Amino acid sequence: MRIVVLAGGIGGARFLAGVRAFAAAGGHEVTAIVNTGDDVTLHGVRICPDLDSVMYALGGGADPERGWGRAGETWAVRDELAAYGAEPTWFGLGDRDLATHLVRTRMLAAGYPLSAVTEALCARWQPGIRLLPATDDRMETHVVATVDGEAAPRALHFQEWWVRYHAEPPAQRFVFVDADQAKPAAGVLDALAAADVVLLAPSNPVVSIGPILAVPGLRDALVAGTAPVVGIAPIIGGAPVRGMADKCLTAIGVEVSAAGVGWMFGAAGDGGLLSGWLVDPVDAATTVPGVRVLARPLLMTDEAETAAIVTDAIGLARG
Repeated sequence: MRIVVLAGGIGGARFLAGVRAFAAAGGHEVTAIVNTGDDVTLHGVRICPDLDSVMYALGGGADPERGWGRAGETWAVRDELAAYGAEPTWFGLGDRDLATHLVRTRMLAAGYPLSAVTEALCARWQPGIRLLPATDDRMETHVVATVDGEAAPRALHFQEWWVRYHAEPPAQRFVFVDADQAKPAAGVLDALAAADVVLLAPSNPVVSIGPILAVPGLRDALVAGTAPVVGIAPIIGGAPVRGMADKCLTAIGVEVSAAGVGWMFGAAGDGGLLSGWLVDPVDAATTVPGVRVLARPLLMTDEAETAAIVTDAIGLARG
């Protein structure tokens, strides 16, 4: 079986570990299409937070306490940059992590597309699944918000809103800059066309899954494809397990609930995506018209439990 997963963020990385375990037990193939809307250039290097979070987590190099970045990280370069007063001071580049960004930046400057760069980086980490960026083109998530009592709202990069301001300025809307000019990365449409099932990870539906679906042609491929799409609700009992999906959903006028996100994705056959929707037992009353809903525990407490979630998602896809 060929499984394709749309994912981003730490939640997406944890979910993919469970998908990998499920796939290994059954000899299945897994391709992850990963959000690139968080990508940013700082201090002259190109940073791809979601691709790196997945790569490090599946490759055994992630910091288990923070859930992101490298294990055993040191911060000498960050401290030296701060001593020079080099902006931005709000984003810390770890020494180990910086090596990844330097290699990526050099390869991009040499003309390699991001998908080829990601493949080269994964040759070291051996994540056990195929990682593809949603697009090889520049496409960044920006947030329109009023910051620090300013008279008018302005757009700022998602990383600045999230890291510098801790998502405290209420977002008025999200803009996927240059999305209209982007194309699916090499291999993305082929993976979707060949998929037997597509899973939507319990990632932030607005700023992790949303930018993926904003790449022209990608959502259409899901809607027109033959593979069933099953999503795992990122909201349990009216709140995200972690992160700021609640703030993002509120900004776009979507109810912060498993039902609200399910309605946002919509039903397959009615212009939407979902054939199935997994929710936590606390949300067992959830209904999404035209979508099969299954209630089961969704806390990804360990890899085995996450693989069990995947098992039920695949079962729901099979009907």
